[in-house]
Amino acid sequence: MSTRKQPLSIFALGGLHEVGKNMYAIEYGDDIIVIDCGNKFPDESLLGIDLIIADVTYLQENKDKISALIVTHGHEDHIGGIPFFLKKMNVPVYATRFTLGLIELKLKEHRILRETELVEINSDSELDFRDIRVNFFKVNHSIPDCLGIVFRTPEGNIVHTGDFKFDLTPANNEHSDIHKMAEIGRQGVLLLLSESTNAERPGFTPSERIVGEHVEEAFRKAERKVIVSTFASNVNRVQQVVEACKKTGRKLALLGRSMENVVDVAMKRGYLDVPEGMLIDKEEIMDMDPAKVAIICTGSQGEPLAALSRLSTNNFRGAEILPEDTVILAAGPIPGNETNVTTIVDNLYSIGAKVIYGSGSATGMHVSGHGYQEDLKLMLTLMAPTYFIPIHGELRMLHHHQMLAESVGVAKENTFIMNNGNVVDIENGIARQTRSVQAGNTYVDGIGIDDVGEVVLRDRKQLSEDGMLVTVLTMSRSEKKLISEPDTISRGFVYMRESEELMAEINRLIKKACHDVEKENRNQWKAIKQNIRKSVGQYVFRETKKKPMVLPIIIEV
Repeated sequence: MSTRKQPLSIFALGGLHEVGKNMYAIEYGDDIIVIDCGNKFPDESLLGIDLIIADVTYLQENKDKISALIVTHGHEDHIGGIPFFLKKMNVPVYATRFTLGLIELKLKEHRILRETELVEINSDSELDFRDIRVNFFKVNHSIPDCLGIVFRTPEGNIVHTGDFKFDLTPANNEHSDIHKMAEIGRQGVLLLLSESTNAERPGFTPSERIVGEHVEEAFRKAERKVIVSTFASNVNRVQQVVEACKKTGRKLALLGRSMENVVDVAMKRGYLDVPEGMLIDKEEIMDMDPAKVAIICTGSQGEPLAALSRLSTNNFRGAEILPEDTVILAAGPIPGNETNVTTIVDNLYSIGAKVIYGSGSATGMHVSGHGYQEDLKLMLTLMAPTYFIPIHGELRMLHHHQMLAESVGVAKENTFIMNNGNVVDIENGIARQTRSVQAGNTYVDGIGIDDVGEVVLRDRKQLSEDGMLVTVLTMSRSEKKLISEPDTISRGFVYMRESEELMAEINRLIKKACHDVEKENRNQWKAIKQNIRKSVGQYVFRETKKKPMVLPIIIEV
């Protein structure tokens, strides 16, 4: 390891003031190590956008220094951006066995698996890079094989917790490395980066085992089919559904591509134990005794195209929900998804299904994978950091986490509430935040990135709100004159048959705009189009208070 004295830099390209697209980096000397590379999903204002990933311009400019991408666990907000990142910077990816299985699915889909170096790690692994040594500790979360990371640098030890809670009775019997965390704290932690998702919620996060008991009880009471919707990645929850099927003599069908893919990876890699003969194809569901069938499916967040949404409208080929079937939503709605979830619940009630939904504390069908306040305080106490950066949360969550850190002895001035792109530099044991690197959002539209910017989104918004007017002009190439009447078409603006006077005036203005340009001797097509957009746009707004996109098309003859 290098002994050169120089600043140690820590920054986030995503994951601050937001829950999603987590991406952090540690830089020292000739080393940059990237932690996680997630995505987040767009809201309805980002029309046509499929995913949002982090802006990695700074990393591209310094790609020769990037030694590794280390992934803490396999949730989408930590791995969803990896294929796009690797297409720009093909660096080794380090992750646990289960996480690698999920990453491989994404790389196959993007056809870059063969070119990617994937390295399996576990909580006992040690990695040596140019100037940084790395080791790990096991944490509990709502997906198997999660790690916290220790970066051992010449300036001191930096700890990144990953997503965690302290579950003393985990469903998979994989306990957190609490003793190892305490030893790391005794060795000295210069800076801790710790997740903040549930920093507003008092107490300890309940154990996943509670859910298993409630699921089994619901299965015993159910008189017909049971349909459970949960996150595909929550393998422990899937295992609990399997156990309930085993105890109540039911067969199990999987609905939803992500559910099928994750279960396949989990079974092949030994994280899910399903008795032989329990799984059935979806085509068999309706042929069996309803009291002997269970379904586990995607769609707990109300996604319109997911299995549960389609089942709730009888739009899923080969399976349907019938009166008196029991539907369990075994996941809490992510903020922003409540309306979609409520719509599905209403649809299910209209079918006549029995629906178990609502907050996990009310139904016992869901517990969070993220630590509540006491979990977060325990992590802070075990690590006893000199400096602290709350991460993975919206602004209020970061501030709540800062108050928790104060309560266990971290000086307020030693906590950094940062924005994406802000950099904390540490030199001679002193941390300062005085500079920034480029950070922001990159939009993914289909499989394309970097081709959707603010201008494109503004155009989409305009089209969605006020529609468009397309006018086709047939003009003489030699004389630059109109040789027929304009043909103007409205799409999403007005219904043409009921707006004949408006459309006639628009066509008159278009002809006038062409003649005005001709008189001024500016007979370029560009000048004609600009004049049409200006005159038509002003008239339409004056008459309708709408701003449709005006698109002149010139055909030369």
